Amino acid sequence: MPATAESTAPATAEPTIPPAIPPASADVPLLAIVSLSLAAAASGMALRLTDALLPRLASEFSISLGQASLVITVFAVAYGLSQALFGPLGDRYGKYRVIAWACAASALTSLACALAPGWHALLLARLLAGATAAAVIPLSMAWIGDVVPYERRQPVLARFLIGQIGGFSFGVWAGGFTAEHLPWRTPFFALALLFLLMAWVLRRARRGLPATALQTAARPGGAAPRRPFAAMAAEFGAVLSQPWARVVLVVVFFEGAAVYGPFAFIASHLHQRFGLPLSTVGGLVMAYAGGGLVFAIAARQLVARLGEERLVRWGALLMAGALLALALLPAWAWAVPACAVMGLGFYMMHNTLQTHATQMAPERRGAAVAAFAACLFLGQAAGVGVAGLLVGQIGTAWVLAAGAAALPPVAAFFIHRLRRRAVLPAQPAAAG
Repeated sequence: MPATAESTAPATAEPTIPPAIPPASADVPLLAIVSLSLAAAASGMALRLTDALLPRLASEFSISLGQASLVITVFAVAYGLSQALFGPLGDRYGKYRVIAWACAASALTSLACALAPGWHALLLARLLAGATAAAVIPLSMAWIGDVVPYERRQPVLARFLIGQIGGFSFGVWAGGFTAEHLPWRTPFFALALLFLLMAWVLRRARRGLPATALQTAARPGGAAPRRPFAAMAAEFGAVLSQPWARVVLVVVFFEGAAVYGPFAFIASHLHQRFGLPLSTVGGLVMAYAGGGLVFAIAARQLVARLGEERLVRWGALLMAGALLALALLPAWAWAVPACAVMGLGFYMMHNTLQTHATQMAPERRGAAVAAFAACLFLGQAAGVGVAGLLVGQIGTAWVLAAGAAALPPVAAFFIHRLRRRAVLPAQPAAAG
């Protein structure tokens, strides 16, 4: 990446340009945040539901484990690419409203997964499911960025992510339980009902929001409306014009590849190495959520004590150590603390990146966070795709070890750029 000048605003300071939507955290009902967290849980379940199902799907459709992992890859690709649509839509029509629409659409695409008559139909349905679920978590983060001041935002984001963490872990467990005891279609029916419920809850919660929390982003400089695709390109172009935004986006892409490429095969690795039932394996991987919850509960203290650099450095090292332990562990019981440590490490690092994402282009926060999510999930798709190609050749243990080796350099690059950003001369903010 070229060594261009970057803004020197400290990572914990507000930018000089006021955000398009004024903070209104004091007026935001707790139900609004809780509703978004529950919607994030449904979105997380949709993503991770197929992890422990991979061996069952491979058997069901007479395909390899690597081919079965395409149900994760196509979801992640669609999730990432759809951000080009949902970020600007959230800024234009209101983020909370678009999230509710996305939950309703996700109910339909989850039902399509449940009713898929064959393998290719299932892949198509998962592609559509990734596209519809794409709005929920990124727009929720962007909305929180709109209404919560920066100095209070990281702990609020951490608590919001309790839903996502729970959805991730419960999705893995539900997939494993289904693989052992139920028809593979069952959890997709349940997911459709959950998304439908969340669409209704979000519509109800939206009625209680103050007017300041429902404002849409004003066009910078009072610009005239543009054609949809031109407006979309302009929004993302403005985000990418920010040097610091480019750093954050590159880092989160490689974080997604290094973490979630191997993560998709943890359940299969434990199943194959120790002969554990997939339902048991899904329960073990749920310890990942335990580590994430530790961070969510202690976020305020950890942020104050460690600071951003050490959160990122130690988060990456904890994840690398956990992946190595999972690759080499002599007994399956060690998977529980290893998964917990991995969850803690991931949210230490990723929550720091998320907080930067909410502030890298405040006047276009929907597009900025959408770009962040796009890079995360395209990185995940790349990681799972490469791991799927290699797993049949080198085995699951080496796939986990490769992820462990990749994480420390990613963290080191981000820390280097963070330090460089802090000492460069201040640059004028890009014009809207």
